[in-house]
Amino acid sequence: MLIDSHIHFWNYDKVRDAWITEEMQVLQKNYLPQILQPVIQRADVDGVIAVQADQSEAETNFLLRLSQNNSFIKGVVGWIDLSSDRVEERLAYYQQFPQIKGWRHIVQAEPDNFMLGDKFQKGISLLQKYNYTYDILSYPHQIKTAIELVRTFPNQKFVLDHCAKPILKEKKIGDWKNQMQTIAENKNVYCKLSGLLTEAKWNQWQPEDFYPYLDIVFEAFGTERILFGSDWPVILLSGEYRQWKNLVEFYLQKFSTSEQQNVMGNNAIKFYNL
Repeated sequence: MLIDSHIHFWNYDKVRDAWITEEMQVLQKNYLPQILQPVIQRADVDGVIAVQADQSEAETNFLLRLSQNNSFIKGVVGWIDLSSDRVEERLAYYQQFPQIKGWRHIVQAEPDNFMLGDKFQKGISLLQKYNYTYDILSYPHQIKTAIELVRTFPNQKFVLDHCAKPILKEKKIGDWKNQMQTIAENKNVYCKLSGLLTEAKWNQWQPEDFYPYLDIVFEAFGTERILFGSDWPVILLSGEYRQWKNLVEFYLQKFSTSEQQNVMGNNAIKFYNL
């Protein structure tokens, strides 16, 4: 089964979605399952993981409803306030919905030491009890604190979204490479091949621009801990869904069939308990 481990849905709201600036006009509209479904069908993708884009339980419930009504949405990565005193109550509440596989906070918008806060870490400490995963969304300069986080909770499953957003536009690689190699030493950490088209120069990239970064990710994590993802519809800022899938599949030709299947679906099934 081929799984896209990272997509978003929204009913566009100019105030709530203020992160979508004027240069991102292609995103200033509704993106719902009926728009995505023919796209993934043409790309021979069987299912997707829907990931939160807004920090509210209303967002979690919105994605949950979509997953209940669209069988190709195989799981949801939602949002709850992991720093709340009521976090365990909320985790217990969502146990009734098997579509919820894990949680994410938009850490890239937080201070660098956010992941080391006592309240946040208390929330993280409870996830394994309820068999939930955690998606780490951060910039390269925040990987240091992510490393401390994953070392503190060695039995908790984590996944780095978007390969921790390397600075492809400027072809910067050194510091990011070192940090990725270090965090990958922790076997509880996986990595998503997602979001890279929009880290490159929009619509001006070449496939070869990504290969040095992919080489580092594959050398660090191996084919057992990498998940294919698209970051649709954000990917549309810099290219088309099929372009990214084709690029990844071309890169994967050097690996065995079983290794390709791991990256393109089996690892997502394993990580998110699909």
